[in-house]
Amino acid sequence: MAPKSIAAQKGFFSTAIDEARNPENATIVRSIAIFTVGVAFLHSSLGEILLPPM
Repeated sequence: MAPKSIAAQKGFFSTAIDEARNPENATIVRSIAIFTVGVAFLHSSLGEILLPPM
């Protein structure tokens, strides 16, 4: 009888990337990306553009 081959389990990061690329999760991934860009903009010096002049 031939030995059974055992499939290696996927790692954490490859599972996370597969789930992020899943079309079912596209809106969640897009929302997180937009939120991240917004926080990065407000944290940068460009965020001072939004302050009223004094």
